[in-house]
Amino acid sequence: MTTTSTARPRYRIAPTPAIGIGVLAAYLVVFYAVWMFNDIDYERVGDSASTLLRWYVSPLAAGAVVLVVATTWLGWWRPALHEEHRAGPRWLVIAPLYMVGVSLLMLATKSYDSTTSTMLLWLVLGSIGVGFCEELATRGVLLTGLRGGMGEMGAWFLSCLLFGLLHLPNWWFGAGPGAMAQVALVFGAGSMLYVVRRWSGTLVLAMFVHGFWDFSSFIGEDAPAWITPLVFLNTILGVALGLVVVRRNRRAVAA
Repeated sequence: MTTTSTARPRYRIAPTPAIGIGVLAAYLVVFYAVWMFNDIDYERVGDSASTLLRWYVSPLAAGAVVLVVATTWLGWWRPALHEEHRAGPRWLVIAPLYMVGVSLLMLATKSYDSTTSTMLLWLVLGSIGVGFCEELATRGVLLTGLRGGMGEMGAWFLSCLLFGLLHLPNWWFGAGPGAMAQVALVFGAGSMLYVVRRWSGTLVLAMFVHGFWDFSSFIGEDAPAWITPLVFLNTILGVALGLVVVRRNRRAVAA
């Protein structure tokens, strides 16, 4: 394990799990409030430039304000964005490479006949918003707070679980029972992004990978059926690699 910083991070307010969960809850309240105000239909988010603006970009922009204000007030920017220690081994690079690779395959195999230039603009901005907001909320502020009151194993598991559960309300917003499967898939994807953060030493790469994944998922249509098993494999691989990282972390702490 390679040290990336010798200085202990300084906080305006000491991290605790309650604060981390509270900031995540505040973000979700604002995000879902905008969805309800705009009368969201989850299955139609990518239908047009108008739906993308109202249901994709707008709630993320509002949520970003909450996260920026909260992180600044807490004084948590450094621990939220940077790891004190990078996780080894080097082959953990498979995490970002796999997610970017599957994203590129999705982009290369879709049809874009119905995608207008305005839709492309909102898709790009919305995907940047997803990467920034969901990563800062979960593997940034939430993870920082959880580390203030539990070991890395618990912080990894609970941050991934809450990341998955924050997608459960999609059931009531139009996704139906399929939201349950989404929770499980997102749990594994969250673990994969946790590995990206730990391996790279920064949340910024996880933000990029997350945003690129969502962009490739939302844009276009008619993705081939063989893409689906690759998405499931991302979940399995994410959990496996996450366990590798947290187990190595426990051994390092014990040593």
